[in-house]
Amino acid sequence: MLLTIFAANAPTGRFLVSQALANGIQVTAFDRQIDFFIDLDNRSKTLTAVKGYVFDESDVKKALRQADAVVSLIGGGTDGTDRSRSLGTRNIVQQMEKAGIKRLIALAGTPVLDSAADDIPYLMDEPDFPQENLPLAQEYLSVLQLLEHSPLAWTLICPPAILDENGQQQYLTSAAQLPSPDKAAITAGDLADCILQEIMHPRYIRQRVGISRI
Repeated sequence: MLLTIFAANAPTGRFLVSQALANGIQVTAFDRQIDFFIDLDNRSKTLTAVKGYVFDESDVKKALRQADAVVSLIGGGTDGTDRSRSLGTRNIVQQMEKAGIKRLIALAGTPVLDSAADDIPYLMDEPDFPQENLPLAQEYLSVLQLLEHSPLAWTLICPPAILDENGQQQYLTSAAQLPSPDKAAITAGDLADCILQEIMHPRYIRQRVGISRI
């Protein structure tokens, strides 16, 4: 299997690259700052480091070459002016469709998980949702809507606060909802493990996923 990871230099990306290689998966690590992976690329026959911009169609097309599955870990600002997540995801989805690649795992956030109230769609729609977080929540919603209107076999993992720490494979997941109990945090290592398990053993095709550390 060949796995392309966008934003591979993010904390979760670094853990995911390491874990995927350890499981015998060939990896294309894509980021605009790829220096972290250069030495490893030179030593490994199963890792290719690709420097590029997620908004550039030719860069993304190159990174997707021969990929069997794709992971997008695109981040960005939180004030609503940075649309890196939605615009980057749109480019990835478009290039995947052109290349005939079906499997995509992407990240959003807890605001687009289901509300517990029957008449409220998402957590971001609840009356007590912090208004200062609404612009970022709208970006997450844009990513979700892009995926829902695509033909891809997508999974949207919606983590809470991501701690830049190794994982212990001790976490809970839940389809479309916050897990119970919800500790409102997940380590980057465990988030990477969740992504890798979903690649190898799919459970949440065309679904959102809540996740929390135990």
